[in-house]
Amino acid sequence: MSAEMEFEKNLSETGSACVSFSHKSVLLDECIEGLAIKPDGIYVDGTAGGGGHSFEIAKKLDGGGRLIAIDQDEAAISAAGKRLAPYSDRVTIVRNNFRNISAVCRELGIEKIDGVLMDLGVSSYQLDTAERGFSYNADAPLDMRMDKRNPLSAYDVVNTYQESELKRIIYEYGEERYAPSIASRIVKERQVSPIETTGELVRIIKSAMPSSAKEGGHHPAKRTFQAIRIEVNRELDVIAPAIEAATGILNVGGRIAIITFHSLEDREVKQTYARLASGCTCPRDFPVCVCNNKPKLKAVTKKPILPSAEELEENPRSRSAKLRVAERV
Repeated sequence: MSAEMEFEKNLSETGSACVSFSHKSVLLDECIEGLAIKPDGIYVDGTAGGGGHSFEIAKKLDGGGRLIAIDQDEAAISAAGKRLAPYSDRVTIVRNNFRNISAVCRELGIEKIDGVLMDLGVSSYQLDTAERGFSYNADAPLDMRMDKRNPLSAYDVVNTYQESELKRIIYEYGEERYAPSIASRIVKERQVSPIETTGELVRIIKSAMPSSAKEGGHHPAKRTFQAIRIEVNRELDVIAPAIEAATGILNVGGRIAIITFHSLEDREVKQTYARLASGCTCPRDFPVCVCNNKPKLKAVTKKPILPSAEELEENPRSRSAKLRVAERV
């Protein structure tokens, strides 16, 4: 029985968690090509999710290769374990945040790796599981934690943050032009009673926006929900440290491939790649370099790789995805 056939058999036997994670992985072929996988190499999938990208990486490894699949979501770990079972001889699954990639590898006795993949943002499973509180399309308790061990939830952000801080988060992380009125309305509403569900928050957001902003285009709550989710999970804060940590343990010639889904993530990846590729940080008027910093990365993709027309048709959620690949020098 092939690994693919065995996985399909496992799907029918292991219940809905794995099925929920079985959506098509975004930019899958492009990621595999970008990583330039060596059969005997060591690779890290920093955001394993349901194991879609990990499955394809593991399939290209032989007995001498190894994959470390990391995810902070307990449900993802369970699903990835089922999906990657056919390759259990070459895969190690770890529940952690990808920002700790160096520590994870060190604990496994790994000093250097040949490639790392990070698929940033919220997963389809998290969006589609109403009780996780990520979606504005279903009424559920305000949560939005990718890692249930995280003490901060969306409920805490919405009900305890000062108005000025709510306005900043919604404006900066959600790029929402109506952030001032949304933050003000949230504070007024919570003074009457705590805001406990996603449905309540959607209603409040809509009430703070003019009618013209609610016609066509994106859901009125999309940007605010994105902003709160980013704050809860500190999504932007971990990107640069994770790239730096991964670069530090990459072998020369090793690749780092990162998928982003909105402009804030993409900008952080692009700027971090550029900084690690620049080398010298001395002021331009210095006659000679005194910092001794050398370039650590070089861009493999000058511009981000976007989903093909075929992928967009098959998976509309991939429409905002961008892939950037860099190589250790």
